[in-house]
Amino acid sequence: MTDAVVDAFADAADIKPRELSRGYTWAECPRWHHGALWFSDMYAHRIVRLDADGTPETVIDFSDRTSVNGTEVIPGGFGWLPDGRLIVTSMHERLVLAWDGRSLTVYADLRELATGPVNDMVVDADGRAYVSQLGFELFAGEEPKESLLIVVEPDGSARNLTELGGFWGANGVAITADGTKLVTAEAFANLITALDRDPTTGALSGRRVFAQTPSLPDGVCLDAEDGVWAGMPALPGLARFTDGGAVTDVIRFDATVAIPPACVLGGADRRTLYITAGLDVLDWEESRRNRRGSIWTAPVPVSGGESRP
Repeated sequence: MTDAVVDAFADAADIKPRELSRGYTWAECPRWHHGALWFSDMYAHRIVRLDADGTPETVIDFSDRTSVNGTEVIPGGFGWLPDGRLIVTSMHERLVLAWDGRSLTVYADLRELATGPVNDMVVDADGRAYVSQLGFELFAGEEPKESLLIVVEPDGSARNLTELGGFWGANGVAITADGTKLVTAEAFANLITALDRDPTTGALSGRRVFAQTPSLPDGVCLDAEDGVWAGMPALPGLARFTDGGAVTDVIRFDATVAIPPACVLGGADRRTLYITAGLDVLDWEESRRNRRGSIWTAPVPVSGGESRP
């Protein structure tokens, strides 16, 4: 842990996490939906639903899917359309897939738009999806470079949001309850970036820095006061940032036990922060062998309200 990280969190309130469940590969992209936690068990090729007592159920198994480009089918961010279908990024295929409860179909083909693996995603109330991408082949050792956010409209058409400029590894992405703001973590710029959003058309504008972070930010979620919880793998832990960069709360982890990339607010009043964690993110086979991925919870002072995801 660097001195800069220590100093940034010195005045923040410490919240203690509690382990809820264990035995996953790299657990990512948590969502709260219909009273339960859902997340991507990435290198096990599945989306998992977790009951309140921590019992997992595989909802979607991608193991038998034939990839369109010969890569592994690894699920990333996901969300639900107004008609109830779940849509999910297939990271290395560079697709958005749709699950109707029985079968998977291609919802949006992003291969002509994405310059690297597609990553996280948030879906608005109208079924419009904003997709982040790494922009480069991280797992092949390439150097980071800028890439564009992608929007998939409710009719399934997709385009790059070139008018916003490039992002340095846009990662977690979230929308405020009133739909007027979108935030994303620029992992390789140590930034949380905010954009104004037209709640009717979904158009984004007014890009600005929400918070400068002391280390790489990963997955994010918003609370009802527009605070941003961000996974901070280098801490390792999570921190809550307010507009301007102040840190109000921090959750710390032992790096030999769990490194948490992402979080979502859930529970009956959405005052419980659900945290996904793991230890083997870059070595997929090691991750599958060890199954050291885990899910944690922590009580927080501000509800998630109606923010997305």
